Amino acid sequence: MSIYTIGDMSYYVEEAGSGEPVMLLHGFTGSSANWHPVMERLAGSFRVLAIDLIGHGRSDAPTEIEQYAMPNIANDLGLLLRQLNAIPAHWLGYSMGGRLALYIAVNHPQWVRSLILESASPGLCDVAERIARRQQDEALADRIESEGIESFVNQWEKIPLFASQEQLTAEARIALRAGRLANSAHGLANSLRGMGTGIQPSLWAQLDAIDKPTLLVAGEMDDKFVALNQQMAEVIPDATLRIANGTGHTVHLEHTDEYGEWVLAFLNDIPKEQP
Repeated sequence: MSIYTIGDMSYYVEEAGSGEPVMLLHGFTGSSANWHPVMERLAGSFRVLAIDLIGHGRSDAPTEIEQYAMPNIANDLGLLLRQLNAIPAHWLGYSMGGRLALYIAVNHPQWVRSLILESASPGLCDVAERIARRQQDEALADRIESEGIESFVNQWEKIPLFASQEQLTAEARIALRAGRLANSAHGLANSLRGMGTGIQPSLWAQLDAIDKPTLLVAGEMDDKFVALNQQMAEVIPDATLRIANGTGHTVHLEHTDEYGEWVLAFLNDIPKEQP
């Protein structure tokens, strides 16, 4: 567990294992702690790096919105991996982290050995839909700042997207809630403003240019993301799609063992990079 400085930003990183690097990117309201069960499974064969994205966990939560823009965070992560001597890496991202990993694969393919996307999307194609979503994200950001983190988390945990998390153990739900509450209101608000689905540029037109092995994962109860990932699998040249039975948006927490097996099998099937 270490803090790394990139420019004037501090990033918290947890590391385990050795071998080819695997970069783990959490979702909105999450942190590196969400990956602990997955890290345990991967660390026997790989060097696993789990980072707190800015605005989350123990990394900085700046007040300047532009520092949360996806291109700027991507550049920070590239510089961070250079410090860690971890380029190229396998990139594994969940939800918001998956959108960021996909952006990096499209715009910085030299940093990428393979791509694992869980419950992720390439953004919104329709301009009007993107504008409407941006307005929704901005309204939610304002509400987080005005009502405070606890009120937001109470509402966030009840949205239909996370209904399947009821199957988690009481201990897992308590830990997940504690991690959400540990974030700052302005950090989460600015993450929405800088990296939300509404502000993200659509990557659909670039998917057919991805030349890295890609694993797509979605939970069968998450209808929207099952459909999105089926569409992505048809376009990305070297993509494998896995749908996890009996799970929703957070497959890595709801079915950790199966998820870990899929990820390990995928990574182990990629020829090792020569020194």
